[in-house]
Amino acid sequence: MPTIFPAMERLRALRGATTLEADTRDQVIDRTGTLLKEMMERNAVDHEDIVSIIFTATDDIHSEFPAAAARSIGLSTVPLLCARELSVEEGVTLCIRVLMHCYSNTPRDGLRHVYLERAKPLRTDLPQ
Repeated sequence: MPTIFPAMERLRALRGATTLEADTRDQVIDRTGTLLKEMMERNAVDHEDIVSIIFTATDDIHSEFPAAAARSIGLSTVPLLCARELSVEEGVTLCIRVLMHCYSNTPRDGLRHVYLERAKPLRTDLPQ
């Protein structure tokens, strides 16, 4: 009988995105917070599992840093970085994207990436 080893925890990367209806501080905080909570819930990620989070925002978002939403939901000890998304013709406007690095026992093809609001069509090839 073969020896069965427990699943090994590995560094993984989760993707997600959401959009705003308007560039307001409240929407940046609310929509980004909802996205982060959904990413964590769908993938059974706890605060202590998160290594870092990178946020990008399109050029039409100026009212708040998306990282402020992470701090507002208790992720203030996680390293956070905000950057500008590439400005591509016909790209999704008022869009915030997230790349969350975390430890997980879930195989890469079992991760559930999260795309909300008008960002849903961005990655229809990924399991949600």
